Amino acid sequence: MFRIISARDAVELIKDGDCIAINSFLAWSNPEALHNAVYERFLETGSPNNLRLFCAAGFGIWDENRLADRYIKLGAVREVVAGHFGSMPVATKMALAGEIEAYCLPLGVLSHTIRAAAAGREWHLSEVGVGIYCDPRVDKYALNDKSQKELVRLHEINGKEFLLYDTPSIDIAFIKGTTVDPNGNISFEKEYLMVDALATAQATKRNGGKVIVEVERVSHQFSRPRNVIIPGLLVDAVVVCEEAAEAGEYNPALSGDVHVPTTHMDYYINKISEKTRKTGSDGKYRDMAADIIGERAARELKPEQIVNIGIGIPETVGKHASNLGILKDIYITVEAGGIGGLPAPGLAFGATIGADMICEMATQFDFYDGGGLDICFLGGLEVDKHGNVNAHRMDGYFAGIGGFANITYATKNIVFCLSFSTKGLKVIKDNENVIIENEGAIKKFKNEITAISFSGKHAIKRGQRVLYITERCVFELTASGLKLKEVFPGIDEKTQIRDLLEFEV
Repeated sequence: MFRIISARDAVELIKDGDCIAINSFLAWSNPEALHNAVYERFLETGSPNNLRLFCAAGFGIWDENRLADRYIKLGAVREVVAGHFGSMPVATKMALAGEIEAYCLPLGVLSHTIRAAAAGREWHLSEVGVGIYCDPRVDKYALNDKSQKELVRLHEINGKEFLLYDTPSIDIAFIKGTTVDPNGNISFEKEYLMVDALATAQATKRNGGKVIVEVERVSHQFSRPRNVIIPGLLVDAVVVCEEAAEAGEYNPALSGDVHVPTTHMDYYINKISEKTRKTGSDGKYRDMAADIIGERAARELKPEQIVNIGIGIPETVGKHASNLGILKDIYITVEAGGIGGLPAPGLAFGATIGADMICEMATQFDFYDGGGLDICFLGGLEVDKHGNVNAHRMDGYFAGIGGFANITYATKNIVFCLSFSTKGLKVIKDNENVIIENEGAIKKFKNEITAISFSGKHAIKRGQRVLYITERCVFELTASGLKLKEVFPGIDEKTQIRDLLEFEV
């Protein structure tokens, strides 16, 4: 039977060494009151300690003084398993310094391991990850030498290679909803995402753990059954926070209370961008390079396609799709669960502006893994001569793989959107001519890359079409490596492309 109690009383249910599963997607659906209560309890008592945090996505808000980063910094956490680390500055810093155990696995795979745990399985079998960094034959999914757990093993069935991923043993579930009804049923009407709330609660109860839900309000009316996301029979404790705050003020266009027509998308994108965007002193030049890339990439869109658009430079594809008038003719999806509408930009990523539907994350990844996407647009840090892409790790920097591995696994057309170089790149456009005012100090196309997030060899084997669009040219993946497919007007092919590559194309 559920109880409505204070956040402080709720976190008294946590024991030292427990595994807490956080049902969040970066900033969204993060139960901030529960995180604050853990911080305050640990500050006062030194407990709970040696915690293990598990989250398929990530559980930060790019602020070391909010959410779980606060008590990670104090030393309350021993281990973090997540798909994305970039939003958690303290967790990332301590992981790279070897101060905590840390493991990064594909977001979609981790989402599916939660559902497998709910079914009582000890592992999840998937082809996603074969041939990239989390394949034990290729690289390490651990962020440091302190992290020695074996979470992934190679397995072969009928001559086909798979990876076996361990499922989590969850002691405590942290979940954020909107309303609790008299039976303890939880609905999510003001949330932008469900993430994997139901599976997380089921997996926790399957393991004999406690489910703690933070909500904004108590209702004396019973919820309509179809609106219930978590039934009361799975809920142990409810914490009511009437002034709950997430990444910013409530936006009805992200929850679905306001449906946004394609003609209004630019307004909402600009409104959200103003609040969440971060640019440096060279922001206008970076924007111009991204704009050129986004405009060319958007021309790969065809009516009736089902699409995924990633964070960063790929975000500009949505804007240009709107300008081209094709936005109304395609179906955009977001790995966090949004179907239809347009991905929210910047720090609001994960939410969807004007979605037709918001489903569970594991369900979305079922669709992606099954080849449901016609085309995707993703960023990249480095590309090698074989067409392999590094999108998650550089020396001294770690963002995490996120949904990248699942999205690229079976999508028919893959478009990587990245600048040719970085760190000082200055680009302008004069009519149709692209002018490189200053070359970036760091080249992105290299003989060898730091990590493999995407395997060119496996893409060729699966018959996928792969493009690499930069601000000056377009490359295409072939069986023999990269092919220079287009050179943009104003660019000198020899001096501004071929001479700057570490390999022949």
